[in-house]
Amino acid sequence: MSSASDHDTTRGPHVHSRLAEMRRQRGIPAAELARQAGVSRQTIYAMEAGSYVPNTAVALRLARILEVTVEELFALDAAAPRPPSTLKAEMIGAGEPFAGSPVELCRVGNRLLGVPAVPAPWQLVPADGLLVDPARSVVQLIHEQIGENRLLIAGCDPATSVLARHLQRAGVTLVSAPVNSSTALRLLKEKSTHFAGTHLRDAQEIPQRGVNVFAFAVWEEGIVAAPGNPHQVRTVADLARPGIRLINREKGSGSRQLLDGLLRDAGMTAAEVPGYDGASAPGHLAAAWRVYSGLADCCIATRSAARAFGLDFVPLTSERYDLVIRQENLELAAVERLLDVLTQAAFRRELDALCGYDTRQTGRRIT
Repeated sequence: MSSASDHDTTRGPHVHSRLAEMRRQRGIPAAELARQAGVSRQTIYAMEAGSYVPNTAVALRLARILEVTVEELFALDAAAPRPPSTLKAEMIGAGEPFAGSPVELCRVGNRLLGVPAVPAPWQLVPADGLLVDPARSVVQLIHEQIGENRLLIAGCDPATSVLARHLQRAGVTLVSAPVNSSTALRLLKEKSTHFAGTHLRDAQEIPQRGVNVFAFAVWEEGIVAAPGNPHQVRTVADLARPGIRLINREKGSGSRQLLDGLLRDAGMTAAEVPGYDGASAPGHLAAAWRVYSGLADCCIATRSAARAFGLDFVPLTSERYDLVIRQENLELAAVERLLDVLTQAAFRRELDALCGYDTRQTGRRIT
């Protein structure tokens, strides 16, 4: 009585059969069940073994005879998990990307940029994917979709996280590439970021056409030392004293340019400062953390970085930190929200309280 239409032998998801279990519970012999269902006894045995998958009509007849649902008789085994999606992104940011490093993603124009999400010493940071092939910049996605309301900012201001928190409330995700001012401006020229943060003393590095400059805040920069300033480092001249361990900022950073200028003013050379050409720290917080952890005695960084770790601070100068944006990006809705956040009193209060910034010019269009 069996026919080709009784079962389906096509390859597909494996079907788990409980037919034998249900038939025995009901005390029905295989031959009797076959007769009532209109199939052969061999077909019943094949279905019980999982060799054959019945068609819809046979499955319904079997379920009616055994007084169960079709789902109680036959069920698909759990499907194999779908392989994760991957895509290619242009990697930017500090440090050498490695396989498995977490990555945040953001579109700038028609390009997809990836920023390695460097973890803090005490926590992991959010990420959109993992870099699985550094040579080809292939990213395995954790989230299938990348939000549209995203902005990429390149710069070294520790207060970027404050801006990101306020923007999140406005429905905008801020992806931050922690790089020095020179690198940030280069990325802007290459159209690899929406905003470049800079506090370079040499304004010639800022493009003269096609960009707009907005004041972010005025900060103090100076010598960051251990609590109590045990070595009594007060001026750049003190950096030349034996036993003082300086952690310098990387080439191209505004902090390094400041130190170079102060050394020239003091009639000193870089060779006189132990540690000047040694290992460098990629950012204000990174430099201050090395002082906090005892790996260095002092660094040149912002007061906000010193505050973050409870370190001593000797002010040397005040600087304005600016945000530079390309003209064509000004009309983006997310950019308009960011510029609006800069003018909000709540945001300015937090910059003042947490970072000690002068926010009287915050949000003002410079050029």
